[in-house]
Amino acid sequence: MATSIPDKMKAAALDRFGGPEVLGIKTLPVPQCGDDEVLIRVEAAGVGVWDSWEREGEMAGMIEGGPRFPYVPGADGAGEVVAVGRSVKGYKEGDRVYAYSFGNAKGGFYAEFAVAKAKHAARIPRGLKVEQAAALAADGITALQGLADHLALQPGQRLLLFGASGGVGHIALQLAKRMGAKVLAVASGDDGLELARRLGADAVVEGHRGDVEKACRDFAPNGLDAALVLASGDTCDAALKHVRKGGRIAYPNGVEPAPRGPEGIQVIAYNGDPDRGTLEKLNALIEAGPFHLEIGRLYAMEEAARAQQEVLKHHLGKFAMRIH
Repeated sequence: MATSIPDKMKAAALDRFGGPEVLGIKTLPVPQCGDDEVLIRVEAAGVGVWDSWEREGEMAGMIEGGPRFPYVPGADGAGEVVAVGRSVKGYKEGDRVYAYSFGNAKGGFYAEFAVAKAKHAARIPRGLKVEQAAALAADGITALQGLADHLALQPGQRLLLFGASGGVGHIALQLAKRMGAKVLAVASGDDGLELARRLGADAVVEGHRGDVEKACRDFAPNGLDAALVLASGDTCDAALKHVRKGGRIAYPNGVEPAPRGPEGIQVIAYNGDPDRGTLEKLNALIEAGPFHLEIGRLYAMEEAARAQQEVLKHHLGKFAMRIH
């Protein structure tokens, strides 16, 4: 049975850029579905560390056509397709999907309804709950493109994963294992170490207190083949000296300070950019066996401002927000 689409919806939106106080619940028009888009009744939205940068206006230049207020943030989410654009193939009303929609002039996923390009959506993988799928798109795309496209990770290679217990990191750890790599996970806190072990890391070390360089030597006596850097600093730069000649280092833009590799080693900065091929490959890897997406905390939409503050503190995995 088709879901009736109302004219108005509730959303956590901002009237101007600024601190957490600018984010509040508003009644807004439901966005219109374009020819190449799907309209999603949002059940849950992901909360990323970049959401606070978006709220403060640091990413205003990435919003198509420039920001228009009230502005609804939220790069990723999941729910039910309730309308399909005229040129869209492969989706119908009632399909359960997750999607990426950062910088969309029609608004993000902190709302009861959101539109996304059909090519930036995918069906929810088997075994994932909707709030887990809601937190998957941005982090999953970033993890997979780092490993596959930029590091060209191969079976048997030895990977240093710096920041293994965060949103991108804990997904990257599992994907790297699916791809046949050996993984040294540098995680934060005892809870981060426990998560990395549980997700199958071959070796783990705590990034603030542990002897990370010794862990690198023990794990890869002949040098690391690749490093994916999701948290940086002096300890990270020291660890990267153990990447062998011909090895590669990659990090998503936004990791500060930018990691420094040894002379002669390629250091690649990249954005996680959505495309259908990446989402299909991501789903195939996730469905190849048991997969865990760690939801560090689940918030109500009314708690959006608090979620954006708490996501900047120590936590495991990714935060999510219940919408419907």
